[in-house]
Amino acid sequence: MMDRYLVRYFLAVIDHGNFSKAAAACNVAQPTLSVGIAKLERGFGTPLFRRSNRRVELTAAGARLAAPARAVEASFAQAENAVRGSAASVPLRIGVLSTVPAEWVEAIARRLNDNRPGRLEIVEGGERALHERLRRARLDIALTIIHPSVDRLESEPLFSEGYSLALSADHPLARRTTIAAEELAENAMIVRRQCEVLSETSRHFTERGVRPHFSARTNSDLRAIGYVRAGLGVTVMPDCFQADGMTRPKLEDFHHTRTLGLAYRSDLDRSQEELARSIAILSETIDHLIR
Repeated sequence: MMDRYLVRYFLAVIDHGNFSKAAAACNVAQPTLSVGIAKLERGFGTPLFRRSNRRVELTAAGARLAAPARAVEASFAQAENAVRGSAASVPLRIGVLSTVPAEWVEAIARRLNDNRPGRLEIVEGGERALHERLRRARLDIALTIIHPSVDRLESEPLFSEGYSLALSADHPLARRTTIAAEELAENAMIVRRQCEVLSETSRHFTERGVRPHFSARTNSDLRAIGYVRAGLGVTVMPDCFQADGMTRPKLEDFHHTRTLGLAYRSDLDRSQEELARSIAILSETIDHLIR
């Protein structure tokens, strides 16, 4: 039996003509979509697409699958409409902190997209920008940093974490569990411009006489991880970021933490059935991700 998300990936590639546009339409990263298509092809034991630099084309097997796949997707949609009845569903507008791992955002989007009716809108931003959008009712819910008084917004803390170093797996100190700032004096540093503790990190190093060379500055955590794994330098990231080819030792005497949770628009009626289900999906997905 084909998973519905694989059917959607397959049809998106047909409709958009290439993997990158199909991935954007499905709200997933291109590698994720490629893995999904490869899984589908393994399941059928044959290639479904002929790939080239400009476009992808259906193979004979892919052409035979196209009509049944559309019928499967139509059946899913028909079943959903029958179960949910004719009640109109409202769009759900979710803010996501820009320093949440991309795979977390993908997992949240997929779970919500597959388990609730209506349009889903996701807005990325920094902590202050998300809180401002909630206050102005331009978002319904935000996965963001929760403070004791989060701008008088109702909120629900989900988990707390610290910050640690990110080093390439072949770095000379990669096997250490704790590293002092002074030991990194000769290392290049990668600046994560969007980091919530950027000023505290800089102060931590300068107070210990460490003024490293900056090999890269980026607003993208995916790129920061790529630079680390390439051996371009080291950086400080929230503990939730994990990746092959990268180790996460603690930075000695760096004790800053953050609490992530859900913050809500002040007039949001969380008792409404559809919204309550969406909040439960969000909480369950994040709980699964942090385990």
